[in-house]
Amino acid sequence: MQNPESPITLPALEQAINYWRNRLPAQGEDARLCAEAAALAVPYADMIMAHAHELPRAALSEAARAAFQQWEGALKGA
Repeated sequence: MQNPESPITLPALEQAINYWRNRLPAQGEDARLCAEAAALAVPYADMIMAHAHELPRAALSEAARAAFQQWEGALKGA
């Protein structure tokens, strides 16, 4: 579990995406990601393209931040 002020690592972001993919699988013929996974996929792709290992939490969109925080809450409750 990360501190609320700590940067987000690439592995943590990947775990959060996988959590949402398992919880709300892709739907439709085009296998669309759920809104939460899609929101997290944007900063994930940006980090990969930039070869970044961490991302400040403030850099996340509101939707991505909410999805990430919900994932963290689920980990805390596990």
